[in-house]
Formats: sequence, C-alpha cells, structure tokens
Amino acid sequence: MGIRVRLPVAAIIVAAIAGGAAIAAPAQAEDEADRLAALTPAAVATIKRIESSPVFAKAMAAIDSGHDKWVADIITLTEIPAPPFKETARAKAYRDIFIAQGLTDVEIDTVGNVTGLRKGGGDGLIVVSAHLDTVFPEGTPVKVRREGDKLFAPGVGDDSTGLATQLAFINAMNAAGIRTKADILFVGTVGEEGRGDLRGVRHLFTKGKYQGRTKAFFSIDGGGMDSLTIGGAGSKRYRVTFKGPGGHSFGAFGLVNPMTAMSQAVVDLYKVTVPTDPKTTYSASVVGGGTSVNAIPGEVWMEFDMRSATAEELAKVEQRFLAILNDAAATENVARSTRDGRITVQPVLVGDRPAGSTPLSADIVQFSTAAYAAEGIKLRYSSSSTDSNIPISLGIPAITISRVATGGRNHSLEEWIGIEKANNVKLKRIGLATILATAGM
Repeated sequence: MGIRVRLPVAAIIVAAIAGGAAIAAPAQAEDEADRLAALTPAAVATIKRIESSPVFAKAMAAIDSGHDKWVADIITLTEIPAPPFKETARAKAYRDIFIAQGLTDVEIDTVGNVTGLRKGGGDGLIVVSAHLDTVFPEGTPVKVRREGDKLFAPGVGDDSTGLATQLAFINAMNAAGIRTKADILFVGTVGEEGRGDLRGVRHLFTKGKYQGRTKAFFSIDGGGMDSLTIGGAGSKRYRVTFKGPGGHSFGAFGLVNPMTAMSQAVVDLYKVTVPTDPKTTYSASVVGGGTSVNAIPGEVWMEFDMRSATAEELAKVEQRFLAILNDAAATENVARSTRDGRITVQPVLVGDRPAGSTPLSADIVQFSTAAYAAEGIKLRYSSSSTDSNIPISLGIPAITISRVATGGRNHSLEEWIGIEKANNVKLKRIGLATILATAGM
C-alpha cells in the first residue's frame, strides 16, 4: 500500500446522531467538496438500523469473542511468505480458509487472485478485498515476534492483517446468519505492491469472470482509527536506461558517459517544484549498471516513481520528467566526445496506476462516514495508492478501509501492528456496518 495523503476535504464535524439528523459539514466550507461532506439522513438512519439490529449484535459478539482467532490468523498468514509475484503458497492457504468458511465458487484465478462468493439476494455484486502480496523479496525472515500488545514482522500489517480482518467479517456474518440483498465477493488479490502494478485487481475488473458486475468495492488496507481513504493516488513508474559507447576509464577518457547523463537527470528532477495540494511526489529509487571500476559504463539504468492525488498533476510531473531525460542526454552529448557513439536514453513505463476519487456523495462514503460518526470519531479523508485505484478509475464507488487500529514502520523489517482488543473491535464494527449497509442488509 502507498502512503496516505490528506485531501482538501479532510475533516467532518461529528455530531450526535441519536435522532437520525444529518451531520453538518464545516460552516465555512471552502468548496463544493466540503459541502458534499454533509451526511444524509438516509445514511445515518441506515447505519443506526443495522447497528441496533439483533443480528448485528450477534455478529459483533462473534468479532469480540473471535479476537484471539483474529490475532492467530494474522500470525499464520504473515508466516506464509508472499514475495512479489510469488504469492502462490499464501493463496493456496487462503483458498482453503475460504472453503472452510463456507464461501461458494472458491477458486484461484488465472493471475493468482483468491475469490469466494457469499451469496445474497442477487441484487448486484459488492467486492471486499485485501491483498496477498508483500513488498519483501524471497528469503526475507517472516517469523512473527510478539511483545505485549504488538506483533512485529515484515508484512505483518501490510496486508496480512487486512486478510485476517476480512476473515473476521466473513465469520461474523456467518455466525449471525446475516443475509444481504447483494452478493458479496471476497477476494485476496495479488500484485498490489511495487512492480505488481495492481495486476490482480486490474484482472478482476477487466478480464475476470466477475467483470462488469460490481456495484461497490472495499479494499481492507492501511491502518488507524480516524482515516478513510476515498482517493486513489495515481503513479507513473519508469525504468530508464542510458546507453553510450563505453570504454577504458583511462584510455577512453573524454568520451560521453551514460552515468553522467543519468546523474544530471536525477539532479534536474530534484529541482522540480511540485504542489503540496494535491500532494505530488517523485523519487529516484533503484539504480544499476556498469561492468568494472576501471571502465566507462556502456549502460546504466535507474527506476523512478512519480505520484499525485490527481491525474492532472501526475501528467505534469511525468511530462517534465521525460523532458529532463532528453535534456540530460543531449547535454552530455555536447559536453564530451561522441566519436565512438552518442548517449541515448530509453524510458520504459513499468507501472501505471490511475488517479481519482470516489465522490463524498456516494453511498459507500456516506455509510462509512455515518458509521464513524456513530462511534464519535472525527473522520478525515485521505488518498493513497491501493487496489481501490482501479475501480475508482472505472467509475465504480470504492474506498479503502482500515485493517487495524495502530501500526507502523510499514515496508520495513520492523513493521508492527497493535493488537489491543477494544479499538480493533470498534474498527471492525465500523467496517462491518459499512459493508452491510452497502450490500443491503
């Protein structure tokens, strides 16, 4: 999962909803987006009806009593390695759990996603997902270490906890015998991280057997008690190769050097000013090339990442980046000898995640906001790069909901989550109520 960024519509004023009244947006709303943050009476009433029902109480009792099972599932799933493009072992284990939980049409699809259907009334399809893959390469130790109310391990949060939270939702619905108007497709996706480029969810929506049927989409990813991800931060990722004639570091001194051109491109990129709102970023990330310390390299390469909460700003930084690459090559070809060949540059797009946002007026956002308000939580909206990017880009209402109350150091060897009971049960209450409202309980 990508880093969350706060959107301009960041906060909602939480008010009492006991009487089912609408919750007002900030009095000094600066734009239409802020005004649309006002909750509708229908959304508030729907959440209140669901949360006051006996079957929901039974479902929450199952979540409460199943807290230790949730922790155990996190540990079990974390300790099944799922490095990039090698999620098979975890996928097979997750498939078996889906079968044991009574989902139908359980399968691993052609790209590796695990899918299982919970039949409802057939009134459309709601998708609930978490991702199987981690960012860590094959061979990374994934043994979980517990210290009090914290679990430590690479990938323990992102997204093993999302998978375990999804299982807790399924178990709670089964325990309460909950029926929904819509069918719910539960998914463990592949390729959410890094060079996976959302290949799992992309396949689900563009080539899989469920394409064209989804009414709304949930990704269980990220952490925290007060943030709802409604925006998909887009990204463009390039692997750029600079080539030149190469030669002996002493004998061929004075020839053009692709390393110099690449270095100049990095320096010039980091002079580019980008907006903070919408948050827009860039990074020179991975580098390689050359043959020997005493040789001018014939080829060097680097990977770059650019992100923005809007497609417009992402396009601007991408265009500037591509111009910088060409300028850097041209500058080196003027600065040094090209008698044995010129510097060339080849940028190859290796990642393309669309940017966008689910409207604040969408039912899925309204229901989630009402569920947070029912808990007295002042909610902030955010944008991130998650599986939700794909459905958002297709015009399908999608949000990313929190998997855990506390956590930190994501994508590091010291990644951790908090497993204290009270807040994590509360978070699941919010998530389950939102899913059931969207699916039509």
